[in-house]
Amino acid sequence: MANLAKQKRIAADVMKVGEGKVWIDPDPEATADIAEAITREDIRGLIEEGIIKKKQKKGVSRGRARQRAAKKAVGRRRGHGSRKGAKGARRGKKRQWITKIRSLRRRLKELRDEEDLDKTAYRKLYTKAKAGELRNIAHLNEVAKSDKLINSAR
Repeated sequence: MANLAKQKRIAADVMKVGEGKVWIDPDPEATADIAEAITREDIRGLIEEGIIKKKQKKGVSRGRARQRAAKKAVGRRRGHGSRKGAKGARRGKKRQWITKIRSLRRRLKELRDEEDLDKTAYRKLYTKAKAGELRNIAHLNEVAKSDKLINSAR
């Protein structure tokens, strides 16, 4: 096989890429044509014919990143080993409070609208929720039953 190092160097210069990015057709007939090409103009002609080409740039695939994002979207990859930062850094205390108080107040309104709570019982439980005495809806229901604040006429 002919030594095509010079042609490769000229082609790299013409295409403005490195020598490693130059692809030369391995076909024996094409090799003979390339060996005869000694000017830049000859090389340009071979590039137009497709005998000499520029190799495609290698990129980093986003396939694995997409896979990971899809898993995170459905709640995976959130275990102890994946966590950095304190509990409060991942979900702030204020945000936790907002979520809790909204759900408690929603439940209290449901009970009031269904007439399971009278005005005074509603107000008593609402104040307890605001004071932070009630942990969650289950605790609210428990307190309401144990203090006999729910009308069990139904």
